[in-house]
Amino acid sequence: MSQKDTKTQFHAVLAQCRKLFVDKMKDYGPAWRILRTPSITDQIFIKVKRIRTLQTATEHLVDEGVEPEFIGIVNYAAMGIIQLRLGVVDQPDLSLEEATRWFDKVTIEAYELMTRKNHDYDEAWRDMRISSITDLIMTKVLRTKSIEDHGGKTLVSEGLDANYYDMINYAVFALILMSEEVNDEKKK
Repeated sequence: MSQKDTKTQFHAVLAQCRKLFVDKMKDYGPAWRILRTPSITDQIFIKVKRIRTLQTATEHLVDEGVEPEFIGIVNYAAMGIIQLRLGVVDQPDLSLEEATRWFDKVTIEAYELMTRKNHDYDEAWRDMRISSITDLIMTKVLRTKSIEDHGGKTLVSEGLDANYYDMINYAVFALILMSEEVNDEKKK
């Protein structure tokens, strides 16, 4: 695959995530604006923990796959970055249009970061297993929780926003790889 294909695939996945973000905003409004970042991180933790369980368990009691969970990781991580930028509020305060603009800004920044890293890493993620990407997301979540527990202070590490951006990008990579697996199965 070329980086051109990655760009197309990445934007397609982000469009899917954006659609769910907008639809949930229409249903619930910006209720998430009251969430403190540790609460957002815990929501991501729940999602990645469920993915890991689905990847290893032989029996599933809820008939939902991992795709919605990866989409949730993208959306919650974007919300986390928005909260870092705007701060937490006591009452939801963004219109659908404002929240969507912020979501677009954050996901464009995630894409730009991915483009730079993808160039330097030569698309190494394409040769990874989805389970390994899941483990990397869990690592980022645990790092984020640790940083939050230390009041956001780090000695030599990147901050909270960098970890949220990495969660977005790894989740998008997993969704791209999953869609390629589905397409490969259809060709058989």
